[in-house]
Amino acid sequence: MKTSKLTTAIQFARNLRTTGALYETSRRVELEICQKITNDPNQTYVEFGMGHGNITREILDRISPSSQLYAFEVNSEFCQHVEEHVDDDRLIIINDGAENISQHVKTKVDGIISSIPFTLFPAQKRRSILAIAKDQLKPEKFFSQVLYSSILTRLLTEFFPDTKVIKLNGIPVEHVHHCRNNG
Repeated sequence: MKTSKLTTAIQFARNLRTTGALYETSRRVELEICQKITNDPNQTYVEFGMGHGNITREILDRISPSSQLYAFEVNSEFCQHVEEHVDDDRLIIINDGAENISQHVKTKVDGIISSIPFTLFPAQKRRSILAIAKDQLKPEKFFSQVLYSSILTRLLTEFFPDTKVIKLNGIPVEHVHHCRNNG
């Protein structure tokens, strides 16, 4: 059973400091942010900021049956919601922050998809998460991040010089950053 848009909006508003949004990302973002995912066998992907699982579902639709998705979410209610509504053995839900990826994922990963609210984080936490993500990511693989502005593009390019920004016009405007790890 799907959660109503009103219920989701209320939950996101109640948790604005951790979600950074009043509602889930748009379908256009779901499709765009997952563009770099392949269905090659035995891949490992990570999602930062699972929310209610709309991007999670899109990732699972794209990865191979032998691949895995580690989905990080700091809100335990959101983790429980996804556990109840997404039945997929490839999904590993982790109720923890993105900065702790190396404690849970013991291998290099083939891609990171993120919707965490970087603009709400202190500068040092942003930098720490990006450094850890870059270290965890295999060479030539992508860290893809959605933001509601391009204000942090410069920071992303510090860690990932090969960054392309896709601007999705709407209300609000959404920016998907595809950041290639060049080593």
